[in-house]
Amino acid sequence: MTSLRVRILRGVCCAFLLAVPAAAQAQWITQSLDLKPGWNAVFLHVDASHTTLNALVASDPANPILEVWRWNPPSTLQFIDGPEQPVTASTEWNSWSRTEPNPVLQRLGGNSAYLVRVGTNVTTYTWRVKGRPVGPRKDWATWGANLIGFPTATPLPKFDAFLSQSPELLQTAEIYQYVGGDLGSNNPVRVPALLFRNTAVKRGQAFWIRSGTVFNRYFGPFEVTTSGANGVDFSDHLNTYTVRLRNATTNNLVVTLRLASSELPVPAGQSNIVGVPPILLRGNLSVTNFSYAYTNLPVNSPRTWTLAAAGLSGSEIEVVLGIDRSVMTGNVGDLFAGVLQFSDSLGHLRIDIPASATVASSAGLWVGGASVTQVRHYLKSYARGSANELLTAANGQYIATDTNSSLGSVARSFPLRLIVHNPDTGGNALLLQRVYHGLDAATNPVVANTEIVLNRNFLSQARRISTTHLPWTEANTPWAFNGKLGQGAQLTTTVALGYNDQASNPFVHTYHPDHDNLDPAFKNVLAQGAESYSADRVITLQVVPPANDFAAITAGGRTLTGNYLETITLKGLARAGGQFDTRQFEVRGVFTLNHISNIPTLTTIP
Repeated sequence: MTSLRVRILRGVCCAFLLAVPAAAQAQWITQSLDLKPGWNAVFLHVDASHTTLNALVASDPANPILEVWRWNPPSTLQFIDGPEQPVTASTEWNSWSRTEPNPVLQRLGGNSAYLVRVGTNVTTYTWRVKGRPVGPRKDWATWGANLIGFPTATPLPKFDAFLSQSPELLQTAEIYQYVGGDLGSNNPVRVPALLFRNTAVKRGQAFWIRSGTVFNRYFGPFEVTTSGANGVDFSDHLNTYTVRLRNATTNNLVVTLRLASSELPVPAGQSNIVGVPPILLRGNLSVTNFSYAYTNLPVNSPRTWTLAAAGLSGSEIEVVLGIDRSVMTGNVGDLFAGVLQFSDSLGHLRIDIPASATVASSAGLWVGGASVTQVRHYLKSYARGSANELLTAANGQYIATDTNSSLGSVARSFPLRLIVHNPDTGGNALLLQRVYHGLDAATNPVVANTEIVLNRNFLSQARRISTTHLPWTEANTPWAFNGKLGQGAQLTTTVALGYNDQASNPFVHTYHPDHDNLDPAFKNVLAQGAESYSADRVITLQVVPPANDFAAITAGGRTLTGNYLETITLKGLARAGGQFDTRQFEVRGVFTLNHISNIPTLTTIP
């Protein structure tokens, strides 16, 4: 049939010619499409590009579909004044056929309209297409006809009720639908305005709709907008995700959110799904501690928002979602996936948005700092007489009555930078004095203990991270903890300062004759304790669960917090039996480490 169209200017065809296969990580739902013999118009709310039409249709002997044509919306520089039929060599249509050896159309993308021809040897056929849910379109061709579908809810609304929230569109809309059979003057057929009340807006069915000269963006009573094309994908590194809800009606509207499980089994070649993502909803900000409350979003547990009428304050809101990675048990890379289902109080729409997250690895480079807030006292009390004088023993020493060794707060906290590298397999976490992050000779990202590893052509993009409270050595040899970094870990390592370490020991003053560890003639090195002391710093990191607020819980995958403990033992002169004079000091505080690189291997050069 000759198409009814007037071209003002031929535009460039939209880039839908070949759909790219979907990412391996996906959530799955099945869309059912009821087909009649002949030509049908369908609209896919799922992306089935993980497989080909040959595998999806031709490999099934019971499938009666003969042809599939995809409508590629023309650019805004074209004008189409009525329904257009598939024609060969057309930029607006791509096709697949059972008899065509190399069809242009290979895969089914989401948010697209298709014409499907079914053989006449069947009465009806339900085509079940499993795919990844995609959010709805939000744009129309203002001038001309649109082949579109709507993600309507059950029971199906009729066109008069569905378009009543957009009165101008209701008055001007020209609607055509395919009724099966051959293409011709009666297929597609225009739906008279008087029959809008009898014509259902069926999910999965595509209609030609022309809005006349009315500017229009109405796809239903509310809109859902996500910040990415893949829905709500936390991947292995994101903590939060923002979704915006917008009321398109002139009255208050209640929007409901439910989390649904993904369908199983997963199509061959796709990632297995081990569970539903543990999603949190951010609540209100507390003016007491300036933290956000939260609620969990279990499966099939509704959460609602009341949106004010369009154009008023409160008609558009921001919904902040978070992921609680602390309960995502499993192996690194395991996929948690589900579907966020948004519906409205009018019962018109059910918009499906995919939601997913993967178990993250704690391997890589962690950088942060400790804040020393407490020091253990060493305060002795001495016996006093009636006149408050100090009493002495027979040996002439004062008589000690008590030692206060409690922890006391410091007047001002003291910062200590922490650099930790966590391996992925084998070995323990390492504490570093400095680290280098950049590109190596092969321009691959690298974390190393020396600048020699870095590509000199890209030094401007590299970074050196260092700390001054740990002893500097030319080899930059790290200190090994007794385990790996992660939630619930308690890691300990010992940093030793030699009594004659000119670079790092604070008791050694190279140019002070009383603190240079040399005899009066500056010839012989003195023993430990004569002028300076060695020090063993036992550093412990106790990782604790995050605080019970939205920001802390959602940051748990990329940020670790806990208690910082350090015991410093000073060693002096040697005594009989190989013992030394010793004195201990203890400090306490808190620490925070941020995961800044996923590179699991620390490249070391002695």
